[in-house]
Amino acid sequence: MNWDKLKINHYFKEPVEYIYSSTIFNIKEYDKLYENQNNLSHQVWKDFDSKYSAGFQFYEDLTEINKNKEVMCLWFYKDRNDRSTGEVIELAGKKITYFPNAFLITESKDIRIIKEKRN
Repeated sequence: MNWDKLKINHYFKEPVEYIYSSTIFNIKEYDKLYENQNNLSHQVWKDFDSKYSAGFQFYEDLTEINKNKEVMCLWFYKDRNDRSTGEVIELAGKKITYFPNAFLITESKDIRIIKEKRN
């Protein structure tokens, strides 16, 4: 991963430890992956997997995330046409609005996905 892009202000201790950043991945790299999100066998996804060797799972619905992982890393893809609030991540009681290309890392299993009313 592009860990060198992390800054001290991306690290939070309350209510649990977590990292939240929208600068880990270059927007051009994100856009290429976003454009091919319905084709995970596309070369841009293969290149991504080869480059970072992190493995990944793509979820259409945030409520499907696997909370059994030791550390959860969530990278958010929000539909460009979606101008509504959409889902909110609640991490140990703290609401975190997700944005496109935002990356959340935590060991906490106290995660809930709250569906906000659409405008």
